[in-house]
Amino acid sequence: MVLLAVHTARVLACWGRGIHVHSSTKPLHTAGALTTYTCSVQTAGVRGQCTQPGAHNHPAYLAGDILNLHVYYPWEFLSSSPCRTVVFPLMTSGVTYWVIKCLQQLDVWSGCINSYTLLVSPRLLFTVFSFILDYSVYRLAPFWEADPWKALVLLAGSHVTLVFYTRTFANTLEGLLFALLMVLVSSRRSGGSSAEPTSNHLIGIVTVAGFFNRPTFLAFALMPLLYWVGLNIGSQKSIKAGINHFLKLVPCACFTAAFFVMADTWYFTSMRLDNIYSFENNSLFDIIAQLNQKIIVTPLNFLHYNLNPHNLAQHGSHPRVTHFMVNGIMLFGILHILAIGAGFKMIKKYVYILPQVRSYYHGSSRILVHSDGNSVLLLFYFFPLAFLSLFSHQEPRFLLPLILPLVLFGASQSRAVRWKAVIIVFNVLGALLFGCLHQGGLIPCLFHLEQLMHSPESSNHPGRYILLFAHTYMPPRSLLNIKKGDTNIEIIDLAGSEEEKLCQTVRQRANNFTCSDCHFFIIIPGTVRSTITKCGVSFKNETLIFPHLSMEDPPQLSFLLSENWRSQLGLYILQLDRAQQNL
Repeated sequence: MVLLAVHTARVLACWGRGIHVHSSTKPLHTAGALTTYTCSVQTAGVRGQCTQPGAHNHPAYLAGDILNLHVYYPWEFLSSSPCRTVVFPLMTSGVTYWVIKCLQQLDVWSGCINSYTLLVSPRLLFTVFSFILDYSVYRLAPFWEADPWKALVLLAGSHVTLVFYTRTFANTLEGLLFALLMVLVSSRRSGGSSAEPTSNHLIGIVTVAGFFNRPTFLAFALMPLLYWVGLNIGSQKSIKAGINHFLKLVPCACFTAAFFVMADTWYFTSMRLDNIYSFENNSLFDIIAQLNQKIIVTPLNFLHYNLNPHNLAQHGSHPRVTHFMVNGIMLFGILHILAIGAGFKMIKKYVYILPQVRSYYHGSSRILVHSDGNSVLLLFYFFPLAFLSLFSHQEPRFLLPLILPLVLFGASQSRAVRWKAVIIVFNVLGALLFGCLHQGGLIPCLFHLEQLMHSPESSNHPGRYILLFAHTYMPPRSLLNIKKGDTNIEIIDLAGSEEEKLCQTVRQRANNFTCSDCHFFIIIPGTVRSTITKCGVSFKNETLIFPHLSMEDPPQLSFLLSENWRSQLGLYILQLDRAQQNL
């Protein structure tokens, strides 16, 4: 919290200076200072949970594969229903876990496997990767006629960058790949020489890699790719010329796709070379049939699942306007509202001039190129926003990649300057909410339980532990540092169970609570603490972790104004009194 306050003050100082600095100021120096700020806040903000841990959170299951820890495997990463590629998780969180494992095996750092390193090491790597955003803004700002300093300050001061881009989400990688794609397609101005082949190859690689990371990447990539085609076809105003430029992406795109397919097939089916050698005595048709059964193409499985409305409804259904009316404002604040206002003005403008423009340019890609930079950035922002709004399941994290075009748009024509105070207050509150308060007690709770279960006293006298979580996000089991096959620790996740089911489970477990070395802990938010008192059990220890805000069970305003307000914004660790229960 202290680091968060100190570095927030530094950003306020940057804002105060930034609006007076001429655009010729070296923005790379700014980038270095602001990305250092990002690193520091990442270390300070390990408490908050931005969103429900799951398939988009890489470390949860890789700790089981690499460090042999007890973890929860999301269904998306099960061999029976593989919908997510394993390549990026292995290249990010997997690398950090391998390093930790090597440090322990080489006896360089014997105690390096603990809840803190398991949490922070992947986040630290993602924080390093988030520098790609700073680099992209530095490269793109002059091209899109935006002030580099103001764009960098908007980016580094956003709570989206500080919180979400330092978390191990697939959406974070999607945003970084989108930033790289924008740099590649904006590498030259209209009327310049043709794009170099190297750029074509990289565009194909980044596009396919983004598709395998999250198939929704195509929604973000479509407008930049059309813009790139418009830049390169020059005076050749034909669909054939555009298709020819798209075909330049095919060789590297196919090679990249083959790499992802082979990696996913190897991981999910354990297909080895000896399996391939066993095909040599079979006919060609038999080999094709066997490969068709074994080959895993995760994006196709992802699309097959998510295009079914019934499947999406299991994860939550939202109104189609949630991204426009709620999530966009929640993430980007006044910048989203400014973009909407500019979007309406752009539509009104082009309604009048579109017939003349079409008759002159004879093609949509040329219209896109000859539009002013702000209009193109708005298309980069609103097209994926509108596409994602077609689906009923809408979470804020789906919009993370859109921070880049929005920052460039806000930094052009000094749009954000007049709203400086609003932007500062909004991002400070957003960083506190998502980086510290929201489910903020869960991670410290897991730290506390891990230290308790692996303390020297517990190691000398091992006992049985039962951990019951209720009305919290799914606890990342890897942070408890439990080895696979350890039957002395049982984790029960009741999620948002009703009072009857909660009490029934607690009483049932309490009645079986007879062993002398058993420890039964119940972890619940303060807002449902009174529910446990109705279950007829007593506790010998109560630990309150502050702060913890559960939006699923928000505290009432009357309680927040009372003397016990801390208990409403806390997470309780309740230890059952075995002696009293036996009586």
